[in-house]
Amino acid sequence: MEPIKFGKDEKAQMVQKVKMYFREELDQEIGGFDAEFLIDFFSVEMGSYYYNNGLYDAVALLTEKVEDINDQLLQLEKPIPR
Repeated sequence: MEPIKFGKDEKAQMVQKVKMYFREELDQEIGGFDAEFLIDFFSVEMGSYYYNNGLYDAVALLTEKVEDINDQLLQLEKPIPR
């Protein structure tokens, strides 16, 4: 799998976040190149998990909305005379 393509600004923000995490949480300095490499690694190796989770969330939301629409449509049902 290819790394996810991010825009230049997005990638720069992500690099800064990785560098800050290493500095604040691990008390280590990491360079920009190493941070980009780590981002690409997680993108390839873990990206599918996050993508699939987002996909499942979207399916659940759409299912809920379709059920709501179905309920609203059924409320329009007219009684059948006997």
